[in-house]
Amino acid sequence: MTTLTKAVEPTLRSLAGAEVDALVQQFPARPRPATWPATMATRAEVIARLQRPPLSLAGGQTARMAGARTLLQWLETFPGDTWQERWQASPATGPVDTWVDQIQRWGESHGRKPNATTMSAGLLALVSADLFRPDWSWTIARPSKYLRPSIQMSRDPAGFARVEAVVPPGLLATRYGSEGLKVIAEFLVVHGGLVQDITVGDFLARLQATESRRTHAVRLAYGWLTSLGQFPSDAPPTLRNITIRAGQASSASLVDRYEVRCSPIRDLLVDYIEERRAAVDYNTLKGVSAMLVKNFWADLERHHPGIDSLHLPAEVSAAWKKRIATKTVRRRQPDGRSIEVTEPRHNVTSIKSVVRAFYLDIAQWALEEPERWGVWATPSPIREAECSSKKNELRQKVESDQRTRERLPVLPTLVRVAYRRLKEARARLGAVNSAPLGSTFSVLGESFTVPASTTRADGRPTRVRDEEGRFRFFAAEERNAFFAWASIEILRHTGVRLEELLEIGHHSIISYKLPTTGEVVPLLQIAPSKTDQERLLLVTPELADVLSAVVARVRGRDGRVPAIPFYDSHEREWNPPQPLLFQYQSGYEQRRMKFNFIRRALNDTLADSGLTDNSGNPLKFHPHDFRRIFITDAILNGLPPHIAQVIAGHGSINTTMGYAAIYPAQAIEAHRAFIARRRALRPADEYRTVTPEEWEEFLGHFERRKLALGDCGRAYGTTCAHEHACVRCPVLIVHESERPRLIEIRDNLMARIAEAERESWLGEVEGLQVSLAAADEKISHLDTREQHRKAPIFLGVPTFSQAAGRNVTPSTA
Repeated sequence: MTTLTKAVEPTLRSLAGAEVDALVQQFPARPRPATWPATMATRAEVIARLQRPPLSLAGGQTARMAGARTLLQWLETFPGDTWQERWQASPATGPVDTWVDQIQRWGESHGRKPNATTMSAGLLALVSADLFRPDWSWTIARPSKYLRPSIQMSRDPAGFARVEAVVPPGLLATRYGSEGLKVIAEFLVVHGGLVQDITVGDFLARLQATESRRTHAVRLAYGWLTSLGQFPSDAPPTLRNITIRAGQASSASLVDRYEVRCSPIRDLLVDYIEERRAAVDYNTLKGVSAMLVKNFWADLERHHPGIDSLHLPAEVSAAWKKRIATKTVRRRQPDGRSIEVTEPRHNVTSIKSVVRAFYLDIAQWALEEPERWGVWATPSPIREAECSSKKNELRQKVESDQRTRERLPVLPTLVRVAYRRLKEARARLGAVNSAPLGSTFSVLGESFTVPASTTRADGRPTRVRDEEGRFRFFAAEERNAFFAWASIEILRHTGVRLEELLEIGHHSIISYKLPTTGEVVPLLQIAPSKTDQERLLLVTPELADVLSAVVARVRGRDGRVPAIPFYDSHEREWNPPQPLLFQYQSGYEQRRMKFNFIRRALNDTLADSGLTDNSGNPLKFHPHDFRRIFITDAILNGLPPHIAQVIAGHGSINTTMGYAAIYPAQAIEAHRAFIARRRALRPADEYRTVTPEEWEEFLGHFERRKLALGDCGRAYGTTCAHEHACVRCPVLIVHESERPRLIEIRDNLMARIAEAERESWLGEVEGLQVSLAAADEKISHLDTREQHRKAPIFLGVPTFSQAAGRNVTPSTA
């Protein structure tokens, strides 16, 4: 392993992950030299330097010099040829109270009375002079607000000026900006040199040197230096969560995590996994290794110690199949106890298929490379019939259809709740932003108290207290509500997978001009995911509104969507920066939404909706449920299945039909047979050619649908079922322009009801009240449509042509 400082090595060894190990080896920290010119200077030379610019100060110089002289004389009492050696030999690297007390006792014995303030000023002066270089543990444990200004002025003012030039002005004046610059100053304290000498390895050492999770300032500083182009192109794009990113494990690591005892079999499994790696994605490879090693061979070794051959006796194979059919899991009981229960294993067919493929692959490869695989070729203990997944697929189909049929009718309710939660969250956020500090305000029937002070640069509070004394973070609530609404809308209008949703970027929104008519058609490009197939979706007006709202939210001050790197949790690798739409700002750092964020936001919306399933339990939605609902709804509304297959990005139409929760094939065929029999029995003249009179009658139907209040929606060939009482009729389609007429009718009904009550015409009152209720309902319907069209969520949102990431104009050649 790369040589690191003594303080860093224990923490590095405690971290697992191939990515971290590879990064430490690829980007080692700068070695800390034993000597350098400043540490070999005499005391008189050091004193002289401290009295000259840039180490001298206009204010506080007396205290600095007094403390520096005392510290230098005290350090000279310890062995060493340089100030660095004396520093390491002194108790100064220990607890603060210990060495400060020792200096004070030493000073008193020499007729001096040093105090802590003077000692701190003198210590800062000596550190700024690069007299000695403390390690990371000492530097991190002793924060000082004067460290960064002193190091910046005395060591590398030009380097700090370059860094400040890439820091956003709003961030530079905040605590986050100050802490990020302080981290850069700490690199100069520990490693020496200038800002331009800081390396990626220095940052890795800094991350590993502390057990604290407060690494935000380190990540900010790394991003600033990355923006300056200081690091090589293969450096990590960000240090966020670098310690928990394991990267792609090697084939040996995938096998060794299950502790295979037989070495030859272990080597065979490693070779097999490595051979399969090139043909499948990493997530699939990891699943194959788990089934083959954990569920198959490790299980055989555990129940048949000493086994060393792939040629399994019949009784061993039968016993394994019986064990693998079930699994033991822990379930929490209503009383809170957790017990172990045995239940059927749903993926038993998949495990058998992987094991059978393992045997068949070796047999095939033995013909191609007999010297490598021939010795392991043996009959498979699993027959082809045992790998049939038809029963499991039917069970999954039934469960999937039941979920879809249960959730499709309540989808409009979920959409309304998501929209309502967003409006309420924005109302709360607007109220707290307009409330003075230290005040109490009310919004949506709730009262909140604003803190008297805040640490934000804009002077607004980050949290408030509710009536029960709990803290509420309205900015975070509004963000969660917005992306919950956006996720639900995009998922239900596109049917994309969750992974595809989070990878939608600004460049995915395409404005395409048709070559024939010149009409602009909005398209949404879906990046390859599960099937490695890219596809384009037509953007509906509703989807265009949602995409425009998301673009308007994530755009920066320069009008562009920030390009951010993101980690692919399936392939375990970093992707280059992209202008993703599902990103948010966390402490002046742009982050991509994670899978769990979308799931939690969806669960919060469901909890607020109060929806329940058939058993009365709270209804649960998974992001993939929207995909099934989208396909089912599209096919039920007449979209051909092969077109739905292309839109969904399925490799087979059978997969698409498996998603569609429609009636069984037997019901469809029976209905078709019934129609055929009915046509055979009905008079033949019903299937004759339409006469001109009949066609005129058909067209006249649509003319007769026009009413004073709008249009009649009754079907062709039917008579009015409400005796032309149009106000009461549910199929009346009221036009917005007829609102005044409808209001006049409502007012007239109210007057007639008052007259009927006065004259005791109770029968008349009852009939008029039915008409009045129908009129009120239609007016309310018009109001709802108007409010939705003028909803505040769409104010300031750019049009689709403005939100499109790029325009595509076909060639006329």
